[in-house]
Amino acid sequence: MTEKTAKTLKKVGIPLIIILVVFGMLYSCTAGKYNKFVSLREDVDSKWAQVENVYQTRYDLIPNLVNTVKGAAGHEEKVFTEVAEARSKAGGVIQLSAEDLEDEEKLARFQKAQDSLGGALQRLLSVSENYPSLQTNQNFLALQDELAAIENNIKIERRRYNETAKTYNTQIQLFPGNFIANMSGFRPKAYFKAAEEAQSAPKVEF
Repeated sequence: MTEKTAKTLKKVGIPLIIILVVFGMLYSCTAGKYNKFVSLREDVDSKWAQVENVYQTRYDLIPNLVNTVKGAAGHEEKVFTEVAEARSKAGGVIQLSAEDLEDEEKLARFQKAQDSLGGALQRLLSVSENYPSLQTNQNFLALQDELAAIENNIKIERRRYNETAKTYNTQIQLFPGNFIANMSGFRPKAYFKAAEEAQSAPKVEF
């Protein structure tokens, strides 16, 4: 190799090495951000699955609860109808996909249906207070305790989902990760919002 050739390679090689190093750093940063976003999104989806699970548990408990109350308060048809209608509406939106969570209107409809069902259950338990036989019915007492636990779990899982969604939403909007997020299809997740009348667990004290 001639001295001239060596000098030429040296001139070309140094910039090439710099370019390769910079490219490697950019690739590492981009891959790291992308993988982090994937992990955070999976965490949000996991928390959402827990939200759906607790709502499904409440949904499945309602028939037993209603039938037990009917045994002592069979003529309270208005309340039973309200519960049935609210349960039907909630059942229609009990499943939301990961993409649905990016749509604030869809999550709002989900929340409205579930909060409406929670309100109907509160009225059902309120009516049951007028029937002393229910206050000593062991099956009813067990069901109301189970419902109260479920309502508490709903609050917990909704809060966990919101917290996880906030972390994810913040990360995909921060510079420079927002460029990677936009190009890769990462979209903000919607939040549960406080209802006009704050959701509370049904009264279970007698």
